[in-house]
Amino acid sequence: MAVAETPPFDVVHPGVSYVMPVLNEERDIRSAVESLIAQDYEGPFEVILALGPSVDRTNEVVAEMSRVDPRIRSIPNPVGSTPAGLNVAIRASSHPITVRVDAHSVLPRDYTRLAVDALRRSGADNVGGIMRAEGRTPFEKAVARAYGSRVGLGGTPHHVGGAEGPTETAYLGVFLRRRLLEVGLFDEGVKRGQDWELNRRLRLSGGLVWFTPDLVVIYRPRPSLRKLARQFVATGLWRGELSRRFPKASTLRYLIPPAMVVGVLLGAVLGLVGVVGAAVGSPVAWLLLGFVVPAVYAVFVVTAAIAVPRGDGLRTRAWFLVVLPTIHFGWGVGFVFGFSMLTKNITEHTGR
Repeated sequence: MAVAETPPFDVVHPGVSYVMPVLNEERDIRSAVESLIAQDYEGPFEVILALGPSVDRTNEVVAEMSRVDPRIRSIPNPVGSTPAGLNVAIRASSHPITVRVDAHSVLPRDYTRLAVDALRRSGADNVGGIMRAEGRTPFEKAVARAYGSRVGLGGTPHHVGGAEGPTETAYLGVFLRRRLLEVGLFDEGVKRGQDWELNRRLRLSGGLVWFTPDLVVIYRPRPSLRKLARQFVATGLWRGELSRRFPKASTLRYLIPPAMVVGVLLGAVLGLVGVVGAAVGSPVAWLLLGFVVPAVYAVFVVTAAIAVPRGDGLRTRAWFLVVLPTIHFGWGVGFVFGFSMLTKNITEHTGR
């Protein structure tokens, strides 16, 4: 759907709309919004928060901020999912530049200024940068270390940095609103990985997605192991679903975690069969060699826990021993089930 609006760069400082889906974010929502208000960008702006059916004090905190600053608006998002919230916020926005924000993120003061400059000079439809995870507790610091290392999330540019230029997808994203509407906004049937799916449509329609390391967003990791595991199982489910839908767009790095999970679990099962075989004198005792695969993975995790969170303290390094397998196995198991279509009902209910 095309809309008639003034080309954004006909003016020096085009208006920007910050759009953010919010659900049960009482802990982080204030700092996320305050980072938007504190931007050094000189153009007009608005903050639109799409409020899901939270069960904590999120909506009360948002109402307090809106009373103090009328540029902060809230609209209902009864579905509660991320893509639905983004879509209702984008439709309600009024400026030609759309800045997607996450309630777990904190934007540096120069983020919007640098992003609009990057849009202008690159001619892109969407620009994004680096997600820099920062923890406040030893557990969160361990998660942040995993996020920012190649052993954790595979070393993609929006986690570890890289050269500026065209990219497949972008973290969060600063968009031309017109182009978002032209390609049909976010697919509300994709509860996770909707950024990648939208950027795919932008590129297929002739658009450009741009990465610049100048943009850095502070991300607050999930505060507990249970929430972290749930996050990565859901992420893996939807990545498996998207890989099944778009097999030609899948890359080798998406297949490494599920291959690792299958290898470790299969090796452990074969090793146990070998133990039984050795106990009864069966020829299958050689299957004890299956334990080599989980043993190699265990050595990998221990080595990573020594090397990656160096200087972070003993508690953070101890948590890293737990966090890294949680990320790998959560993502990998989710991918296997999502790709095999065994969890259609689960994926429909994993929007957060």
